[in-house]
Amino acid sequence: MAADSNPVRYKAGAYQFGLELSPSTPIVGENTLVLTLQDGDGNPVENASLSAIAEMPAMGSMAAMQAPAEMTETAPGVYKGSFEPYMKGSWPLTLTVNHEEFGKARVNFDLATGRKGMQLSSGARAIGGSKGKTQTTELPYRAGDIRFSAEVLPETPRVGPNTLAIVLRDQDGNPIDDASITAIAEMPAMGTMPAMRAPAEMASRGSGRYEGTFKPSMEGSWPLTLEIQVPGQSPRRVSFDLATGRKGIQLSSGATRADGGESMEMAPPGTVTLDPSRRQLIGVKTARTEYRDMSRPVRAVGTVAYDETRLADVSLKFDAWIGELYADYVGKPVKKGDPLFTVYSPDLYAAQQEFLELSRRNSSRGLLEAARKRLLLWNMSETEIEALQRRGSPADYVLIRAPMTGVVVTKNIVVGTAHRAGMTLLRLADLSEVWVEAELYESELSLLSEGMAASIQLPHARIAPLDGEVSFIYPFADRTTRTTKVRVQVANPEGALKPAMYTEVTLQSRAGERLAIPEEAVIISGQKRYVFEDIGEGRLAPRKVETGLRANGFVEILSGLEENDSIVTSGNFLIASESRLKAGIDQW
Repeated sequence: MAADSNPVRYKAGAYQFGLELSPSTPIVGENTLVLTLQDGDGNPVENASLSAIAEMPAMGSMAAMQAPAEMTETAPGVYKGSFEPYMKGSWPLTLTVNHEEFGKARVNFDLATGRKGMQLSSGARAIGGSKGKTQTTELPYRAGDIRFSAEVLPETPRVGPNTLAIVLRDQDGNPIDDASITAIAEMPAMGTMPAMRAPAEMASRGSGRYEGTFKPSMEGSWPLTLEIQVPGQSPRRVSFDLATGRKGIQLSSGATRADGGESMEMAPPGTVTLDPSRRQLIGVKTARTEYRDMSRPVRAVGTVAYDETRLADVSLKFDAWIGELYADYVGKPVKKGDPLFTVYSPDLYAAQQEFLELSRRNSSRGLLEAARKRLLLWNMSETEIEALQRRGSPADYVLIRAPMTGVVVTKNIVVGTAHRAGMTLLRLADLSEVWVEAELYESELSLLSEGMAASIQLPHARIAPLDGEVSFIYPFADRTTRTTKVRVQVANPEGALKPAMYTEVTLQSRAGERLAIPEEAVIISGQKRYVFEDIGEGRLAPRKVETGLRANGFVEILSGLEENDSIVTSGNFLIASESRLKAGIDQW
């Protein structure tokens, strides 16, 4: 089947466009969309960003299903794509167009397999083509296959009795007389005052007309909710904004205009409509979603620790007794090669004697080198061996020198004590660089990376902060505190940082630019997060969002919003109170 040879043209924001569907009666399987996109002057709009998604709504326990179309520009201003509904039924189509010069537009169409064509739902108006006029133009609203009108008498609602009149038609213009209508006006709870209801008992008057009376008990806002049940169709819930003392009612959600004028965007359940005076009274403020730098400092308490790569233990490879002790207290600074202590060892004395005997006898080079090697391995230096040869007699006490520059941090010897081979006698630490270990919570780990800059401040010392760098993030967490250690490498040339001291650690995360909104815009409901989006014409729609990083009063938006969306940042809790009543949804 071919597409419509004279397709309808539409206007949405700065765009005008035609949309063709092939086959003209959608089928289960592959269907083709062709979009011809122009600006207001009729010039092709190239390089636009398009999203076209047909979505079957959730029904009972069955989740919603999507059939997206990948739209590709095949000629200047002409975009083509295909979508594949995989079961029979209603697949409303949402088309989103975005261009850096002309901005964003979102248009909704009513579409179903086995039903010819598409019907404009919202977001645009028809400006020509074979189907540019709306059917059943005498009734202003459409919800699914139902056309209807709703009016209140008197036209300005009052405290006391008011008459609600509803006229229903099917899509062919025939009256619907067997519908069941529930109509409830409800004033939202305010502070300690509970919500109040004013139901209307709707009765059929014939020719598709239904009437009922509702009685608001006090001045104020009484949002009206209709539930229309037509035999053989799914129930339709429609919301209107209504207040005593204010003329007329305004469509809030659940339906679209069907009178040929500019359509309202389909509003989700829970949408609230506020006129300028009510917005000012509540104190509604809005802000735009935008990309911003979400880098922020991460602060923690740190503890100074030895750099474990700059430690050296002094031990012997033979049993010995301590003679003189030069490294005679903990904390004493030493340089590489400085004397630490002297030792007497029968084994070392015998090794010296053996080396001298082999030297005097002019023994083979191999035996002499083996004896020399033993002395070197037992901590005697080449200089000391040469002195031994010149002296010609073994030394009773041999000097042990420092293997590195540092300070004595552990001392297990005194003069005259005996020690077995392999025992740690001294430990030296080089404190020119140290580690600072900070403990961070799990929620902060995603902000960290090795190599990021760190600042170390001693809270009780009048010195400038010291610069460091994250050198290691430990691969495990503490079972008790549920924290993970982070190691910061810090130069310590002046010795200001002393092991076991507490420090204040500031890590500068580099999260980059993320889509973000002010934190006060987010409403928390259990495990879910919501914001209210200003979708125009005074309507504020709840949007479920996923949040991420928080920084400097802003929170990252992972899903649910797009750049430049207008969201409510003040007064949203009062709006949420009214939205809960309108929507009647469990997640609130």
